[in-house]
Amino acid sequence: MSPVKQAPTRTPRSIILAVAGVALGLILVLVLFIFAIPSLTESGKVEVRLGSDTYDAGSAESLARSIASAGPLLLPDVSGGKRDVYLQHLGDDDTTGWHAFDARRPGQSRDCSLTWRADSADFVDPCDGTVVAADGTGLNDYPVTVSDTGRVIVDFNPEDVPSETAPAVVD
Repeated sequence: MSPVKQAPTRTPRSIILAVAGVALGLILVLVLFIFAIPSLTESGKVEVRLGSDTYDAGSAESLARSIASAGPLLLPDVSGGKRDVYLQHLGDDDTTGWHAFDARRPGQSRDCSLTWRADSADFVDPCDGTVVAADGTGLNDYPVTVSDTGRVIVDFNPEDVPSETAPAVVD
């Protein structure tokens, strides 16, 4: 007598039931992905939004001092490079005069990011020499507010941003 127990033989009926169970499971998963999940969203598309639509850039007082001495701050887009933004402050009041706008003109590549010119207090496109005003007039802009606690908040909500505008040229 062998100390190892013999494995029971599988009957054709048990094999058919196993195959039918797997097939039924696959059909249910397919139905779920084709019909159930798309019907759970309004548009039939799943939109993933990670992070916040607003950015706390820091203290208005210290940012205004920094921008006055070194020029506007470039906020690079770390999520793919499509939305590099300049943060600019114009004027003497730390609570007003804030501007946030695209760092390049519409349709330009990242190699054509605007360059700040402190001597003339404006930006220039290094690719074609177009001059843009210090407040980014004509570029896609983003609302900037100063909170009650003195923090500069930039709103990157894409619903509030115009799709594309022509850049303003300064002579």
